[in-house]
Amino acid sequence: MQTVVNLKAYPCDPVEIATAARDVADESGVPIAVAPQAAHLRAVADTGVETWAQHVSPVEHGSHTGSTLAEAAADAGATGTLLNHSERRLKLADIDAALAAAERAGLETCACANNPDQIAAVAALGPDAVAVEPPELIGTGTPVSQADPDVVTDAVAAAESVDDSVAVYCGAGISTGEDLTSAQDLGAEGVLLASGVAKADDPKAALENLVAPL
Repeated sequence: MQTVVNLKAYPCDPVEIATAARDVADESGVPIAVAPQAAHLRAVADTGVETWAQHVSPVEHGSHTGSTLAEAAADAGATGTLLNHSERRLKLADIDAALAAAERAGLETCACANNPDQIAAVAALGPDAVAVEPPELIGTGTPVSQADPDVVTDAVAAAESVDDSVAVYCGAGISTGEDLTSAQDLGAEGVLLASGVAKADDPKAALENLVAPL
């Protein structure tokens, strides 16, 4: 069950969380990736934790000031990237170009979407995974697997109908081990979470609680 911890732009210590995630992943055998700010990619990757970029831009080398070049993220130690998070929306054509950029740089990809219809659309572009994240639940502590489990099962079905090799992750409101197992029971192969770890007083304890049922 892949777990991706998105640190967003929270005022947390990315190295502390990365070290905790590395240790919990090693102890539990559950794969945990950390997605820090682009400026912190190298420091996080140096801990040995699986490291993802929060975003890569749909550009190649060239005149693209302010962009996050996929190759630069990979050079800093990232092995994967999120795309089209609800806080960093892209047009469909730009998702396609960002996926191409990530593939060029050898990055694993997870493209986010709001609902099953959008999941089908982004799955057709060929990411490694898609993540269903109803934006109204992000940061609420109420997981989609409880608030509207049909969204998860329908997202799994939508992705399978397009490309059954694309894994489906569950995001929005994930914070406990029960949330993780509920998502797994609904057919998800991974979860995305943020505040449940990034805002925790004890990030390692939060991660241990998260993976304990597995």
